[in-house]
Amino acid sequence: MNAAESEDRSSGKVLPPSGERGEAIPGARILAMYVFLVSLTMLFAASMVGYLVVRSRAAEWRPEGAAALPAGLWASTAVLLLSSATMHWALRSARRGRPIGLRVGLMATFGLGGLFLGLQTLNWLELVSEHVTPTTGLYGFTFYVLTGLHAIHVIGGLIPLGITTARAFLGRYGWARYSGVRNVAVYWHFLDVVWIVMFTALQLGS
Repeated sequence: MNAAESEDRSSGKVLPPSGERGEAIPGARILAMYVFLVSLTMLFAASMVGYLVVRSRAAEWRPEGAAALPAGLWASTAVLLLSSATMHWALRSARRGRPIGLRVGLMATFGLGGLFLGLQTLNWLELVSEHVTPTTGLYGFTFYVLTGLHAIHVIGGLIPLGITTARAFLGRYGWARYSGVRNVAVYWHFLDVVWIVMFTALQLGS
């Protein structure tokens, strides 16, 4: 690919022929991301197996009089699914050299990610107000552990997402270089899938 073919359609700047500036080995970053996700998959899978084993062995799961899982979990799930859609929009915009779509998609994803955490906090507070805490039994303990574990990784995802958004406003990405956006998108979609599995297990288990 020559310099003309490597020209950023959105800014007119000459870009590297592939990958992203600073990537010495093409594909190394996405490979590292997949290796990282494999390790996270093992962590979440172990957590879910532990939950299922404990749940299956419990003679009584939800203590008598204890509140059911918050209905707000459905709202937080819908918000996370929407954030996955806006993240996909951002990635597609990057691939097509559309900086405005990229920036709006990234900002929307960041905002929805923050909203998801806010809704989860309300869900936790609702259970606390109903006297369901991590110390009131396995029913409450497993809920807080699983949802808290996922929330920590969402917070961890918002950090690189914020950095990527800032770089998008600086014009760092274009149709020929968007591996940073791609890596964040892969991680974000991964969190979405993990939550769907976790949410389903919690609903069925309760």
